[in-house]
Amino acid sequence: MKSLARRTFLRGAGAALALPYFDAMAAPLRTAPTQPVRMAFLYVPNGIIMKDWTPEKEGRDFDFSRTLKPLEAYREHLNILTGLDHRNGDALGDGPGDHARAGATWLTGVHPRKTEGVNIQAGTSLDQIAAKELGSRTMVPSLELGLDENRMVGGCDSGYSCAYSNTLCWSSPTTPLPLETNPRAVFERLFGDGDTTDPAARATLARQNKSILDFVRADASKLSQTLGTSDRLKLTEYLDSIREIERRIQKAEERAATGAPIPSIDQPPGVPPTFEEHIKLMFDLMTIAFQADITRVITLMIGREGGNRTYRSIGVPDAHHGLSHHFNDPAKIERLQKIDQHHVEMFSHFLGKLKQTKDGDGTLLDNSMVLYGSSLSDSNKHEHFNLPTVIAGHGAGNIKGGRHIRYRKGTPMTNLYLNMLDTVGVKEDKFGDSTGRIDHLTDL
Repeated sequence: MKSLARRTFLRGAGAALALPYFDAMAAPLRTAPTQPVRMAFLYVPNGIIMKDWTPEKEGRDFDFSRTLKPLEAYREHLNILTGLDHRNGDALGDGPGDHARAGATWLTGVHPRKTEGVNIQAGTSLDQIAAKELGSRTMVPSLELGLDENRMVGGCDSGYSCAYSNTLCWSSPTTPLPLETNPRAVFERLFGDGDTTDPAARATLARQNKSILDFVRADASKLSQTLGTSDRLKLTEYLDSIREIERRIQKAEERAATGAPIPSIDQPPGVPPTFEEHIKLMFDLMTIAFQADITRVITLMIGREGGNRTYRSIGVPDAHHGLSHHFNDPAKIERLQKIDQHHVEMFSHFLGKLKQTKDGDGTLLDNSMVLYGSSLSDSNKHEHFNLPTVIAGHGAGNIKGGRHIRYRKGTPMTNLYLNMLDTVGVKEDKFGDSTGRIDHLTDL
């Protein structure tokens, strides 16, 4: 069996394609190396109907709530965390603007400056602190993804800049990062021309209308002949996944080229026309990026704060943000719960992809930490405490699962973030409004 370096690429015609972990990469030592830990952050906007989210029992013997029911198959791979707060999302004298503050605080724990001008300020976000350390080991330090149009200038919420509502990621307290919404752009960043970033050269490759796999076909065939049976299967599955993602992106682009109407005002051109197709394609790109160790840090904003996407596919034609101000109307609450559960169903698709993907002696889910949640709980009251939070994956053996853990009142969400940074080897004494680290992720 051929021995391969951990960072091995397929090459051809100016293109380069990273490979996932193969058994052959451990052959010189005859033992598998320590697996890298991946981090994903998935944000849902406009709060959650908490009575349908929160399990009644604590510990291991809990029943999945109505909203979380789609995650039941992954019980042993996740923890439901109750009682964590982002009190810097409160007004603190600044008046209205809770949606902007929710987006700005979720990964920073910092109260944003109220302004619609260029003098915006929040804090460096958790994903970017991790990326500064982990990014030196991968081709792409981090990916910042979204599903909605995300302009970064002007005002979007009661005197707050759109930057606060439309991104989660800040490379510094004054530098918000825009989110990429187009799957083609994400694909090209991951698998495009590996030898040049020149736009003209990349455009030439695109005009040739070939798959990235066409460029590396000969190298892939040559490599396959030298691999063991298990690695050949992994290679085939990996290349098939890339081909399928390309096919779906091309199909979406063909639809856009025909001038077919876009069904939602939030839907940017050139991407799949439905929410479900769009998010699943993004999740598949995220899985491939982790599998090939192209990046270890990804953030996906499933919806922007205050966004008014509709969900007609599940029978909810109401605009999401408008519906979130339900004034305790049972009919509106019922429709909101359907949206919440639909988001969780999409989350379960991602967990399924991670669980199915081999990574060393385990799976990507074993070697990941996936944070799912929101920076608002009760949307009608704009509450920033007792936030809906799930952490999935085992962080390469550092996190035990299968529990509903309730933390004491007043525990900052940022305490959890210190634990997450510890797991990937980034040591910080303080993050945002943290008061220490949380208990029980590893000791139960």
